[in-house]
Amino acid sequence: KTSIANALRDFQRYLSPHIRTEKPVVHISLNPHPDDVLTDMDMENIAREYLERMGYGNQPYMVYKHEDIDRHHMHIVTIRVDENGKCLDSRYNYHRSKAITRDLEEKYNLHKADRKQRQADNPLRKVDASQGNVKKQVANTVKSLCTTYRFQSLGEYRALLSLYNISLEEVRGEVGGREYHGFVYSATDRQGNKVGNPFKASKIDKSVGVEAIEKRFAYSAKKFKEDKKLSEMTKHSVEAVLKQTYHKDKFVELLKAKGIDVVFRHTADGRIYGATFIDHRTQSVFNGSRLGTNLSANALQEHFTLPYENEQPIPLTIPKEDGAISEQERHDSGLFDEYGSGLGLMAGGGPSNEAQEAAFDRELRRKKKRKGRSL
Repeated sequence: KTSIANALRDFQRYLSPHIRTEKPVVHISLNPHPDDVLTDMDMENIAREYLERMGYGNQPYMVYKHEDIDRHHMHIVTIRVDENGKCLDSRYNYHRSKAITRDLEEKYNLHKADRKQRQADNPLRKVDASQGNVKKQVANTVKSLCTTYRFQSLGEYRALLSLYNISLEEVRGEVGGREYHGFVYSATDRQGNKVGNPFKASKIDKSVGVEAIEKRFAYSAKKFKEDKKLSEMTKHSVEAVLKQTYHKDKFVELLKAKGIDVVFRHTADGRIYGATFIDHRTQSVFNGSRLGTNLSANALQEHFTLPYENEQPIPLTIPKEDGAISEQERHDSGLFDEYGSGLGLMAGGGPSNEAQEAAFDRELRRKKKRKGRSL
């Protein structure tokens, strides 16, 4: 059985003081479907073949088996530099990884990856500045939202971001005689107040910049035009809930139970001047007025204003199928849930394995710093 000390000795040969990369260690998570019956040997073979095909076949590596979620899964730690301190080719790793994992799923007759279930397995979390590494939190959340949700305006996009404690500002100006137009993202607290430093979209990824978001607007508009059921489903659900209550807080609560969030914008005196519905079932965002005049800000303000708020709601029988969305039978997320890099990606595990990984991670950091100081 490999010990932490033995593993460190093997890894240490690759962590020379001449390494220039800041992140020489790679972390990979492999997550089979709960119904995939795999022995320890199966998992070891899959891990080895994956590493070999990714170009890490001659590198030292450690595999931890975890059972901290309702499936067996593995965490692999390996090195991205050779014995001379030279970085291995990591170009197109994401796409290479996807192609390799598809092949392995076929070879070992495993459940194939499914995008929707993958998202369910990795739910988006609100940015929490108190947890540190705010830029990474903001970047990961924004990039995910941009590629999974559909919205047609900056207002709708801002409403979506606000659910995850992120704000967005447009910046315009002129530098050296050239005009510029960009986005700046910031983390917020629960009240929507900005916390910490803002981040330019260009420092996150081009997929979250002005040009990319404007393309997302056009793409979303086209999709909604082609598939009217997306907006009709949201509208039907919102109208059904609206008929059940005159209380705004109850309205919000009932919608959330259906998988829909609503973001209100208020004037200084508390009047509603904007309402945006985020339907997580279809990953669609709509201003109320897009769904109908009865769901516009003015109509909702009237609905929730005295003398109506103390009246009994209109009797309503909600159809059983309300809010249901037809889709093909879902498969669970496939074998490989995440490909990540860096020393700080040791994520969750059972108490024993987690302690070992943490100790290994700390020792690698300590050794690398010590060698750095000797230069």
